[in-house]
Amino acid sequence: MKQSEIKELSVAELQEKLGETKKSYSEMKMTHAISPLENPIQLRSARRNVARIATELTKRELQ
Repeated sequence: MKQSEIKELSVAELQEKLGETKKSYSEMKMTHAISPLENPIQLRSARRNVARIATELTKRELQ
């Protein structure tokens, strides 16, 4: 998910997306611990997406 896509979402949508992305990331981590993922770069991109969404939420709270 790109930053431009994140900026277009509302606060409620961002919070929903954050929950979904965190859940997806934790599931990927567990799966990767048991047996390696085909593409371990997915972990990095999911973690970064969580950070992007959380940053945008914090930015909006401060405004």
